[in-house]
Amino acid sequence: MLRELVLVLATAGVLSAGVVRVEVASRGDVLGGREFGSAGAYEKIVGKVYFAVDPANPNNKIIADIDKAPRNAEGKVEFAADVYLLKPKKLERGNGTALYEVSNRGNKGMLGMFNRGAAGSLDPSTEAHFGDGFLLKAGYTLVWLGWQWDPPELPGRMRVYPPKAAGIRGPVRSDFVVTKRVTSHMLSDREHIPYLVADPDNPKITLTVRDRVESERRVVPRTAWRFSADRRSVEMAAGFEPNKIYEVVYTAQDPVLVGLGPTAIRDFLSYLKYEAPDAPVGRVQRAYGFGVSQSGRFLRTFLYYGFNQDEAGRKVLDGVMAHVAGGGRGSFNHRFAQPSRDAHPFMNFFWPTDIFPFTDIMQTDPETGQSDGLLARAAQIPKIFYTNSSYEYWGRAASLIHTTVDGKADAPIPDHTRIYLFAGGQHGPAGFPPGRSIGQQRNNPNDFKWAMRALLVAMDRWVKDGAPPPASVYPRVAADTLVSPEAVQFPKIPGVGFSTRIHRAYRADYGPQWKQGVVTQEPPKIGKPFPMLVSQVDRDGNEVAGLKMPEVAAPLATYTGWNLFNGKDGPADEISSMQGSFIPFARTRAEREKAGDPRLSIEERYRGREEFLGKISAAAAKLVEQGYVLDQDVPGILKQAGERWDWVSTEPRP
Repeated sequence: MLRELVLVLATAGVLSAGVVRVEVASRGDVLGGREFGSAGAYEKIVGKVYFAVDPANPNNKIIADIDKAPRNAEGKVEFAADVYLLKPKKLERGNGTALYEVSNRGNKGMLGMFNRGAAGSLDPSTEAHFGDGFLLKAGYTLVWLGWQWDPPELPGRMRVYPPKAAGIRGPVRSDFVVTKRVTSHMLSDREHIPYLVADPDNPKITLTVRDRVESERRVVPRTAWRFSADRRSVEMAAGFEPNKIYEVVYTAQDPVLVGLGPTAIRDFLSYLKYEAPDAPVGRVQRAYGFGVSQSGRFLRTFLYYGFNQDEAGRKVLDGVMAHVAGGGRGSFNHRFAQPSRDAHPFMNFFWPTDIFPFTDIMQTDPETGQSDGLLARAAQIPKIFYTNSSYEYWGRAASLIHTTVDGKADAPIPDHTRIYLFAGGQHGPAGFPPGRSIGQQRNNPNDFKWAMRALLVAMDRWVKDGAPPPASVYPRVAADTLVSPEAVQFPKIPGVGFSTRIHRAYRADYGPQWKQGVVTQEPPKIGKPFPMLVSQVDRDGNEVAGLKMPEVAAPLATYTGWNLFNGKDGPADEISSMQGSFIPFARTRAEREKAGDPRLSIEERYRGREEFLGKISAAAAKLVEQGYVLDQDVPGILKQAGERWDWVSTEPRP
């Protein structure tokens, strides 16, 4: 049981790496002192970390507006961040490694990913939350540290508390799409904290509306709308129309130093590696960064700006697992940045997310002449895994991380990087039985989390022992498995639409001061899109390249990374956000022929459940041999496959 306390670990001056002190608000046993294998019992530590960084330090020059931040008597910039740790009570029984999860919008997710635990808890405390204990049995110190200043104002969200650059004004843009007529919408994305409008009555501020991403903007009369009294929302008495793109640009004041978010991560992990005392937070020898979606993009951005070396030039992250980030980065280190903003086929448009450069290596954009690489500024390069589902190729520009800028050839991959596509996967595996949400088809349950466990083991061995990880697996231009959306030979399945309206990454001009972290052009000037490529499919509509989980290698359905909007939640010819499709095969040949389905039926593929499970077992065994699945997880994969056979064999068809 947790006991409440405030324990100050250090109070006199800066220890190192920017950490001034750690205040522990609560500390107690995990699951009543339950033993997790050889790592033994775990404890939970919750508190706050306080920082002070020197603006004059060369490695702090990368922080946008650091020279405009308020300073303490020592000339340093102070800030704080929430911290939450799960660590072995006896550190010597652990594996000496901190696994840091970049919180997605203030949440915690790695227990759901790796432990197969119940997702969604901000304070893991039950057996269900901890799943099978995978990470704890391995001896990891699990770390969450707030980095985002603007998560929704709900208790328990991890956040950073940075200062503001007082007196500075600048443009802020808000765009949004509603699915039903409403008269008010927050200026921020998905209920995050917005920048307040500095001059709400300014008649020069314009609200525009357009039908599609590339459509011409139409000005909404200024008399038809206004800002709310609290300056956090925009209001229109007649209501905003569903499935239209609204956009307003206004002036805000006193920008938050958003770049202190990655600074907090840099400095706290460096503190854990190089300076932390033995108790209570503990010291580690290695640190790995893990992030999903927004958080994966954060890790790519973290590396791009050069945050992986601390104030003393030491390496921070030894390994990085950037998951379902596609080709994206994000708004994590510039003036008036909105970290929550991302990029989707029909939501959040033209933000600095899918922008050049995309590859680790240096490339030159033939359209602009700009030369850059994701790791061009990185003095300390970690081992890197980029893992993506099929959705990221359709909805997050993933092909650009391994092609030339013109899309005509495959780009070289550095020795320190591996790239894995989970063939036929959606942004996050759907539950089972799969239902419908915002798309026309059932959501995609392809469970690639089994492979994520094996890849974490591979990353650990790579960093600790130098053991090469499994080979990269992704579609390639040279093999004709990476093609334009128009070249995809998707079968004509009754009741299934197909659209080539893929999400596009555009060349965007945010103004002449963008390289200094200042946006002066809103909305940005948009140039030509980069070429977007996707994986080719077989006659069933399943992808021919990538890492195929057993349920895709021995399929009962077509698994796609896209799912067209249902018309209510978005235009029916647009790809819905983060959803894939699960389209079961007909059960019998007669059923298939009656429906006009070109895909072989289940009875034409398998003589029965036993043969199906045999093929699942063979596919799993091959993945174990190659290092993409753990042998200990094969029974779980077989059990899961059996449950899916039973459901597909009996569920009512529409």
